[in-house]
Amino acid sequence: MPAEASALPIGAMPPRSNVKAALIVLCSFAVFSGTDALVKLLSGHFPVPQVTFMVTVAALVFVIGSAVVSGRGRALWPRHPGLAFVRAALLAGDTLLIYYAFAALPLAEAYVLAFLSPVLVAVLAFAFLGERMSRLGWIGVLLGFAGVIVALQPGVTPMNFGHAAAIGSALLFAFSLVLLRRTKATESDTALVASLLVVLSVLSLAVALAGEGFKPVVSTDIAIVAAAGLLLFGGHALLVRAFRLGDASVVAPFQYSQIVWGCLYGALLFGAPIEIHTLAGAVIIILSGWLVLK
Repeated sequence: MPAEASALPIGAMPPRSNVKAALIVLCSFAVFSGTDALVKLLSGHFPVPQVTFMVTVAALVFVIGSAVVSGRGRALWPRHPGLAFVRAALLAGDTLLIYYAFAALPLAEAYVLAFLSPVLVAVLAFAFLGERMSRLGWIGVLLGFAGVIVALQPGVTPMNFGHAAAIGSALLFAFSLVLLRRTKATESDTALVASLLVVLSVLSLAVALAGEGFKPVVSTDIAIVAAAGLLLFGGHALLVRAFRLGDASVVAPFQYSQIVWGCLYGALLFGAPIEIHTLAGAVIIILSGWLVLK
């Protein structure tokens, strides 16, 4: 998930270029959305834990290969393993839940619920870090939940475990971001990404073996898995560059661009209709995120 890049030590960042960073991060989230679309495609043939395991291992191979080739193999191990692996466990659970949501829901609808994360971060930071929000920020929090109600239309759209998984994913991701604030000054982005992929690989393997197990994989499936893993790795690489070039407060809100890509990929690859209420809820949640950031 997209939070790894904010782990960069501040001293390592070059002078800001927010316009260039914004363009790069837009590409990054487009790439991440491509990964999500391929995960949804694979989930039509394989259990979600198996898909998660295969894509994660593919991404881990690319991360390790890149670190070794560039002579940064030592950067793969975190300086503070306790915090890194607790955060990795949170993100691993987040990934499993959101991948299940992608399999059960239209991409755009899953994204709308996942976008509760910025709102939840504001609440958790107030509760656990003592960070106080302005009145405008609290209005944004309430507005975000209103956006979810608009998007889901309770009583109109049937609720299922996919919705619960997406909300649970947003909560775990928010907790991981709060924890990231304690680790970002001392850990490299490479170590945080690698630790996440290792934990997620082990967890998804365990869930797969305890559940439906593994279905046979053919060469076409391997190609899609490799593409998804490469996109996952490429998305993180672009995100790292964006956070090095631009201010985090400017770059981070561009995560909301994923709702556009979710609608596009959903329509092109799965024939999913773009519902007006989903777009209306997304607009409200986007507005709430900007208010919280003020």
